[in-house]
Amino acid sequence: MWDLSASGIKTVSPALQADSLPLSHQGSPLSRHALLPHLLAWERSPAHHLLFILNILRHEEFEDGCKAACNGPYDGKWSKTMVGYGPEGDHFVTELTYNYGIGSYQLGNDFLGITVASRQAVSNARKLKWPLSEMGDGVFETKAPGGYKFYLQDCSPPQSDPVLKVTLAVSDLQKSLNYWSNLLGMKIYEKDEKEQRALLGYADNQCKLELQAIPGKVDHATGFGRIAFSCPQKELSDIEDLMKRENQKILTPLVSLDTPGKATVQVIILADPDGHEICFVGDEAFRELSKVDPEGNKLLDDAIAGDKSDEWFAAQKKPKATG
Repeated sequence: MWDLSASGIKTVSPALQADSLPLSHQGSPLSRHALLPHLLAWERSPAHHLLFILNILRHEEFEDGCKAACNGPYDGKWSKTMVGYGPEGDHFVTELTYNYGIGSYQLGNDFLGITVASRQAVSNARKLKWPLSEMGDGVFETKAPGGYKFYLQDCSPPQSDPVLKVTLAVSDLQKSLNYWSNLLGMKIYEKDEKEQRALLGYADNQCKLELQAIPGKVDHATGFGRIAFSCPQKELSDIEDLMKRENQKILTPLVSLDTPGKATVQVIILADPDGHEICFVGDEAFRELSKVDPEGNKLLDDAIAGDKSDEWFAAQKKPKATG
């Protein structure tokens, strides 16, 4: 599963940082901050780390499924690992979610890729003989071990964060723009009627959200994820009320989520017209939760070394489940 998450002053991660980003509706301003993504359902391979030179920002293990389905519709043991080019408060960050009992996931057509400007990543891919497909104009397509697409620009990043945009598929561009811009308050930076695509964001120097229209229905399959934004905690109930007034889908009403030994955050989970999941999280607690953990690398290494799930399933002569 992939998961996009954003944070306000805080952030999943990628934060594109922008304080008091306006999300207005009928005279009721709601501030938004960063946009961040998470890629869920990954294979525990160091390839992504070696290729992109990402930092392990924190790693957390959970014995039971998340009340807000953060790890997908699974009840068992799982973990999440935050990786990025810098702290979650001012960089785009990817959340990698691993379900111990799930061996693979089916990808849909919903998540179209992440674009990264990094000459170093292109060079690393070539040195590692990682598959690259040249798309033209110095852009290369590659895939993570789980099949998620990345587009690498062979150039230096134009901003401090190399992550430029996240692209999602939509079935009706105008309907989606009405939701993301008119309702959620994102600024439209580009709109191409011929190509049926649009680029949105909350700040000029932040990672952008690209919406690309596709023929037919958006299929999330089992490898779906979500986008997350942070905002002052007091505004979460306002968002919930707004969605109710506008008859928009609320997947998970306002709820508190615990992380062992760390801050408890409040979130609400929504769905856009194509079913893309959107999480709004209280910024104050998230800033505490998202602090870089200097033990993150070691915790991840220990978790990988201690993961005996493959051996357990082999001993039981059972295959891991397919998500």
